[in-house]
Amino acid sequence: MRACQQRVNARLWAAVGSPSAGYSDGTLSEAMTYACAGSGKRIRPLLAYASALAVGGSIERADAAATAVELIHCYSLVHDDLPAMDDDDLRRGKPTVHKAFDEATAILVGDALQALAFELVAASGNGVGPEQRLGMVSCLASAAGAQGMVGGQALDFAAVGEQQSVEQLQQMHNLKTGALIRAAVSLGALSHAATSPAQLAALDDYAAKLGLAFQVRDDILDEISDTATLGKPQGSDSSANKPTYLSLLGLDAARAKAEELAAEAVEALNDFDDRATPLRQLAQYIVARLH
Repeated sequence: MRACQQRVNARLWAAVGSPSAGYSDGTLSEAMTYACAGSGKRIRPLLAYASALAVGGSIERADAAATAVELIHCYSLVHDDLPAMDDDDLRRGKPTVHKAFDEATAILVGDALQALAFELVAASGNGVGPEQRLGMVSCLASAAGAQGMVGGQALDFAAVGEQQSVEQLQQMHNLKTGALIRAAVSLGALSHAATSPAQLAALDDYAAKLGLAFQVRDDILDEISDTATLGKPQGSDSSANKPTYLSLLGLDAARAKAEELAAEAVEALNDFDDRATPLRQLAQYIVARLH
């Protein structure tokens, strides 16, 4: 995990922070770097790398996928934190981008990071062929747009103060959180030309279960952890009157649900050999993490 985190951090720096990136506006470049730096867990890049290994691919060929999916994630956090959305002041243990800079800069940072993600996936190199890259662009676009992450955020915004069923909450999180996690796993697998449709289907099943497990654990941590550990305001969902798995199920049932989903995710990998061990370990990590 540490090796892959360091690897994607270096590629994020090369894409947004290094002088060779060549951005004309210094403030925008600084704010883009600020948005991507810090103590992020890099779960989505880790999943992309682990998925590539599971199908017999390589870390090197998954670099663009891993970096791009983290850029989309970072952009989403910048926009989610804006005053018009969640209006948060703290992210990853430091002031949010609109607080550290200003609101207009934060909007532009999100726009720039999203565009850069697609630029990286579409670019040639690392042995990923043009047909693979086209499939990866399509996968990332579907996950990031109105049928994925953005659509889920819209449902989340509309749910504030409303009564929700577990099924409605699951639908929202399948889009808001799950879509990008599924994309991370698919993108890693797609970076390997020999990945079969059956492998892609099994990996998508794994990722769908894992995405929900991730969100259930997030809801638990939002309630039982503290701001210093989380790196963002503790209890922000409950204070905003948002429905969560914890508010609907209770703590014990939510914990059981997260563990059940993680077990189902691992079960989806039954036809994979030991090369999928990192994916199996990540499923356990996600439901045991403390932030």
